[in-house]
Amino acid sequence: MIPGADDAITRDGKALILAYDHGLEHGPVDFEPVPQTTDPSTVFDVGTHDAVTAIAVQKGVAEAYYPSYEDDVTLLAKLNGTSNLWMGEPDSAVNWSVDYAAELGADAIGFTFYGGSNHEVEMAEEFRRAQEQAREHDMGVVMWSYPRGQGLKDDTSPDTIAYASRLGLELGADIAKVKYPGSADAMNWAVQSAGDMKVVMSGGSKTSDEAFLSTVREAMDAGASGLAVGRNVFQRENPEAILDGLEAVIFDDASVEEALGATAGLEASD
Repeated sequence: MIPGADDAITRDGKALILAYDHGLEHGPVDFEPVPQTTDPSTVFDVGTHDAVTAIAVQKGVAEAYYPSYEDDVTLLAKLNGTSNLWMGEPDSAVNWSVDYAAELGADAIGFTFYGGSNHEVEMAEEFRRAQEQAREHDMGVVMWSYPRGQGLKDDTSPDTIAYASRLGLELGADIAKVKYPGSADAMNWAVQSAGDMKVVMSGGSKTSDEAFLSTVREAMDAGASGLAVGRNVFQRENPEAILDGLEAVIFDDASVEEALGATAGLEASD
């Protein structure tokens, strides 16, 4: 972690990263609730919302779509990823280089790390190479820190999530994206375990506006620095409305009730 390295993908020290690597990781099934999101330009349009501090995509999507949005969104290059067709021990292929990401205009890289996998050692070495190359380009580094593997019984227990955030700090990330461990106290332990490194919550599967905003509020109260979210935004018919609510919670320290008011206001105007 280098202080300030993530400035390009944060606002006032907080982040709202719009993740759109789902086409590789999960497949088109994630676009079925709102079929137009199959078209990356639809989600890039969403990413121009003021609340979004960066959009995280894989190489092919960045090549094809980012040039048309380079003045309106900040690119976070998701370097690795594996399809949901893969059935082996958790692993993640490195699909593009840091040099190429920098050439395309990325301000930061994202890298999935499966602590606890039988492939942990090689993934740590791949992360080390990417992290050091990112430093050569003054790019921020975000770790998708997801403990997984055949020997791991509970990948969302408080101790496991705290370990996940600590792995980000120890290996040199500026921000670690972790799953919500189920309570504010457990989230606070994950944040404390990361030292001065930022910890953001993974958005996870789509839930109701109130349930989602409540969880984000709990995470922020526990010391989280924001959110990295995909489905809980782009699977909504009106993603701008939930982004208004998230902006209120993350950047304006609004209550859930206030954030729901902002959400309802935009939905009503539409």
